[in-house]
Parts: sequence; structure tokens; C-alpha cells
Amino acid sequence: MTIKKTLVTLPSLLRDLQELGVKPGHTLICHSSLSSLGWVCGGPVAVIQALEQCLGAEGTLIMPTHSSDLSNPAHWQNPPVPKLWWDVIRKTMPAFDRDLTPSLCMGAIPECFRKQREVLRSYHPQVSFAAWGKHARAITENHSLNHSLGDQSPLGRARELDAMVLLLGVDHNRNTSLHLAEYKATWPSKSFQKMAAPIENNGERVWTEYTDLDVDSDDFQALGTAFDATGASTIGKVGEATCKLFSQREILAFAIPWLEKNRT
Repeated sequence: MTIKKTLVTLPSLLRDLQELGVKPGHTLICHSSLSSLGWVCGGPVAVIQALEQCLGAEGTLIMPTHSSDLSNPAHWQNPPVPKLWWDVIRKTMPAFDRDLTPSLCMGAIPECFRKQREVLRSYHPQVSFAAWGKHARAITENHSLNHSLGDQSPLGRARELDAMVLLLGVDHNRNTSLHLAEYKATWPSKSFQKMAAPIENNGERVWTEYTDLDVDSDDFQALGTAFDATGASTIGKVGEATCKLFSQREILAFAIPWLEKNRT
């Protein structure tokens, strides 16, 4: 059977990313879909190398490496597990390990990226981020267990560095920076909840509870579409994929009042 996708190479990725506006020195949060790009020669490795070459020695590349399965089994829905298993799971689930714990549902590119030499990963059992480049350590250090996508998270640190966001073949429903806007916005049903996960404390595995925002991404696509309509996103093609590049600070400034107006 003949492959019907476009052939995409490291040089073509580099050209397309540069034409989209990815520049040397950017701090860049990337959300991605490998399959959307076409037939990529070299797969995720080629994509990562193209991004890093665009950013150069002064740049920083950030990707989400979340592991939401390290959580309280009582809350699992897809699929749920028998109630008789809950205590056993809580007692035996391995603790989060920056090197060993895989990402879940993040895609092939972040899962490959987190294993690269010189890439650092923040310590959070459910919503870690990996980073490479000039500000990688500042991005990933001291990731707060509580309020895990707020100011004391890699997203908050990226905002301090005036980061750009690249949606590489995905849309705003995958834009984790909008969770940071949720922490800053106020709406009537906003609430916090108790979470739990296994972490390592002084060399011992500990089932640990923490407090976090009850986040909700169901309206992120509508929010993002409204933001794009302002002209603040640069939209173009990388390989076969429609991609978007924009300022994290600009979308946060738009998203906070949008959430407050629309989450009624």
C-alpha cells in the first residue's frame, strides 16, 4: 500500500518552523501531534532536533510530560477499577520517578523528548514538564505539589520568561497554559479538591495527599477560537499540520476575563 502522506524531513521542519515565527532565544512551550505532520523521516527525533535548532543555544524548549495515572483510583473513570482494588493500588503503586515514569497521552514527541540527555523534568507525580536549553533548570525546579499548574509551576515560570506557545498540529484544547488562567480567574463554581499520588520522600515511597484546583478544559477550544479571532495567533503549516504560535502572556491576558465572563 502506497503512503499517501507528505514526506517531512528535518530540513523541511526547520524551514516551516522558522517561517511560522519560531526564533532563536525563544522560550517555547510546545504541544504536539506527530501524526498530524505527515510522514516524518526520523519521527519524533527529527521534530525535536528541528525545534532545538530553531531555538539555538539561548533558547528553551518545554513540553508537558504528565502522568495522570499516578492518582487516586477512586477517581478513575476511563475505565474505573473495582472498589476492592483501591486500597491495594494506593499501597503498591510505584512512586513517581523523573527518569522512569512514562508520560501518559502526551504523544510520541514529549515521550521521546523527556529521555534526551540534558533535558530536565520537574518533580510532580501527575503534571510534570520537561525542559531543554538555557532556562531548563529555572523552569523545572521546585514544582509545587499543591496548586500544580499555578504560579509555582513550570507554566508560571514560563510566563515570567515571556514564553511563546506552539500548538504543533493540535489546538487549544491541548493548551495547558489555559490552566494557569484558571488559577487566576474567578467564577461562581470554581473549587479546589483533594488529590493524591505516590511520591518519594527521604528514599521512601509515600502515598501523599495535596490540594489542587478542579480544572476543566471543556471550554478551552471555544476560548482559543475567540483568541485566534483577535489576530494574536500566527497560523501556518508545518508539514501537513495547521499550527499556531502566540505569546503565553497575551493568551493569559485574554483568557482570564473570558473565563470570568463565560463560566457562569
